Amino acid sequence: MPEVPVLIDSNEKNINIELIEYSEQFYSSVHADSITQIQSSMHKQTIKWINVEEVTDNEAISAIGEMFSIHPLTLEDISNTDQRSKLEEYDSYIYMVLKMLSFDEKTSAPCIEQVSIILGKDFVITFQEGKRGDVFENIRQKISSGKSKARKLQTDYLAYLIIDAIVDNYFNILEKIEDNIEFLEELLTDNATGETLKIIDRSRRDMLYLRKAVWPLREVMSLMTHADNDLIKKSTVLYFRDVYDHTVQVIDSIETYRDIFSGMIDVYLSNVSNRMNQIMKVLTMISTIFMPLSFLTGFYGMNFKYLPGLDSRLSVVLITSIILLIGFGMFFYFKKKKWF
Repeated sequence: MPEVPVLIDSNEKNINIELIEYSEQFYSSVHADSITQIQSSMHKQTIKWINVEEVTDNEAISAIGEMFSIHPLTLEDISNTDQRSKLEEYDSYIYMVLKMLSFDEKTSAPCIEQVSIILGKDFVITFQEGKRGDVFENIRQKISSGKSKARKLQTDYLAYLIIDAIVDNYFNILEKIEDNIEFLEELLTDNATGETLKIIDRSRRDMLYLRKAVWPLREVMSLMTHADNDLIKKSTVLYFRDVYDHTVQVIDSIETYRDIFSGMIDVYLSNVSNRMNQIMKVLTMISTIFMPLSFLTGFYGMNFKYLPGLDSRLSVVLITSIILLIGFGMFFYFKKKKWF
């Protein structure tokens, strides 16, 4: 990293920055709220990991870009948190955009945040859109304990650890989605309502968003495994291939879950249709039973003087008996045919 004078800006806004420096025999971790504080804390001959959380201050991003000679187009992409996952190679660094996932327990929906990674010769800079989905704690612990290979290897291995942590967290999110699938399947079996359909449709749309976020990562990892760049050692390519395999597994799972949610919608609509058919079937049977009964009551309810049996004292009993006989007879006939 080229030496530059310390940047002092009276208008500099406070941001949350973490600086981790290490070598095989050295480790340091500093939390700061300004660029100048970070720059004054840096040591020479160390690998530097600068993690910037909640990227909202363009002035701070520009200051970091000036410190590390980052291209303006890269800084623009960092500020725009709606980027597609991608990889871009520059003269002195590699720029990557990934999507970090977290799970909102209240809404039972995955949340997507952008992570920008800049891989340089002796530094790695990560810009997080937010801090809800931070999955880097395990990396911090490994580096601080000195047990990680990262203490002996270069920045490309640190970049691998960061990317691997992001991708491995995808599996945790997929487990949450799988639990949600089991819950929705029980709802469909027991008592599906209109609210169930809304949940299924929202989950299906969430899978579309996940697919959009994760699918380009496959191309990024493929480029990392075939990158002809001095920043990526051949020994590290094997690790990136492993991440590529994990990415393919995640994509396959997302495609499967999306098909499951689409199938749930079909099952729900089929259940609603079957339930409606059952209701219509019962109403049709009731109407069929009452048709002859309505005919008899209507016939003997006509205001005519001469009708068969009107002069008999047993006419009421007779007609009532006939009505009951016909009604119960048709009912038991339908029962026997298992139409009810």
